[in-house]
Amino acid sequence: MLNGVGALLRGLWTTLKHSVRPAITVRYPEQKRTVSANFRGRHRLYRHDNGLERCIGCELCAGACPSQAILVEPAENDSEHPVSPGERYAKRYEINMIRCIFCGLCEEACPVDAIKLGPEYELSDYDRGSFVYTKEMLLDPEHYAPRRQVHADVDVPRPGYTDGGKGLSDLYGTYRPMSSSTPRAKRDEA
Repeated sequence: MLNGVGALLRGLWTTLKHSVRPAITVRYPEQKRTVSANFRGRHRLYRHDNGLERCIGCELCAGACPSQAILVEPAENDSEHPVSPGERYAKRYEINMIRCIFCGLCEEACPVDAIKLGPEYELSDYDRGSFVYTKEMLLDPEHYAPRRQVHADVDVPRPGYTDGGKGLSDLYGTYRPMSSSTPRAKRDEA
């Protein structure tokens, strides 16, 4: 009996404690909350500075995906007109965002940092087909992604996150496992 009364009083105290605090109101969608540096939102594929795609079609991201949301169809790279620096490239690259659980394993499995998850979280739409992201949508979402899913006011560089001023790498930071504090490129050099 006394344990029940004690639990009831603790619950009432918690309610009273929070009822006297000022309300925190964010006027969404005019105001957007800043997301954590480790937030994993919309996916994006990257290119090298010379215009070649980073993805080498190794399919490690598809193998690491626990929900089987990624489809990679590799093809042999033409030596005269290469698409990527490797022997292969991703002829077809699709992510089914309805299946995706935003775990970041695809980003962690990628040996060339071709795919990264960024700060975009407004991914709603009316058509199921718009949730299958193609290679073009992932490489250049500002031009090819559905209009409802691209928001320029969210795609701003993360505070305190820099990659030597390389632009989009500031926005879509490299996911780091909790056991490591150095970026993948520095780990590979060591």
